[in-house]
Amino acid sequence: MQSSGPGATGSRAAAAIEKARGEGRAALIGYLPAGFPDVQTTIDAGIAMARNGMDLIEVGIPYSDPVMDGRVIQEATVEALSNGFTVSQIFAVVEGITRSTDAAVLVMTYWNPVMRMGVREFAERLAAAGGAGLITPDLIPDEASEWLEVSEELGLDRVFLVAPSTSPERMRSTVEASRGFVYAVSVMGVTGARSSVGAAAEAVVAAAHEAGAERVCVGLGVSTSAQVRQIGAYADGVIVGTALVAALRDGGVEAVADLSRELSSGTAQDPVGGHP
Repeated sequence: MQSSGPGATGSRAAAAIEKARGEGRAALIGYLPAGFPDVQTTIDAGIAMARNGMDLIEVGIPYSDPVMDGRVIQEATVEALSNGFTVSQIFAVVEGITRSTDAAVLVMTYWNPVMRMGVREFAERLAAAGGAGLITPDLIPDEASEWLEVSEELGLDRVFLVAPSTSPERMRSTVEASRGFVYAVSVMGVTGARSSVGAAAEAVVAAAHEAGAERVCVGLGVSTSAQVRQIGAYADGVIVGTALVAALRDGGVEAVADLSRELSSGTAQDPVGGHP
């Protein structure tokens, strides 16, 4: 099994989540699209997130057809692309953050940009930049043979997604193929801050744990410290995206730092047992 036990050896994402667990809390994971509003600001915001309570940082590659993203992230990626962001700049963003912080930095990307560059070249450049691995929302393990091989060779994390609609068989195969953690989508549909996070999230996390995952992180819709606290009671990590992107858009790096601090106040939990 790649997502737990010996298969996670050397995983920077797993190490960050386990460090948080050892402190009696869920890990906090923050997302920003690379190149929004420009490369240096993304780096500065990522550093601010890491210095203000984020355990892991996700940087997304802007994509021209972001089918899973809500309006806030779509508009940010459109701006990044219109400002000239190119896929190869993702490695400068990753290196800029990893050089200044201890946070594990993962790249979230649709699979097409990786294929266009070449899986091995992309992976080697990511590793050289200090990246921890990839989150691939539209890639399923059945179609990931080259990525599974190269990521294993280079020690990169590979984070696949599971959802309320994931069948038990697919859940098992996804957990088996993942390295670092499993990304649980809490709702069906596009990303975006929501006033509440439904019971479906807890059910997906439970199903992933039951399938053997040691680390399951929940994303899509988290925007407040109260939601972080709610999800952190049953998940191993809580992922925040849209709220941070909106903060960067409206208030710059300082607003991202402030929101990161506020969100991190929700990670502390009473000691909870029971995770597999």
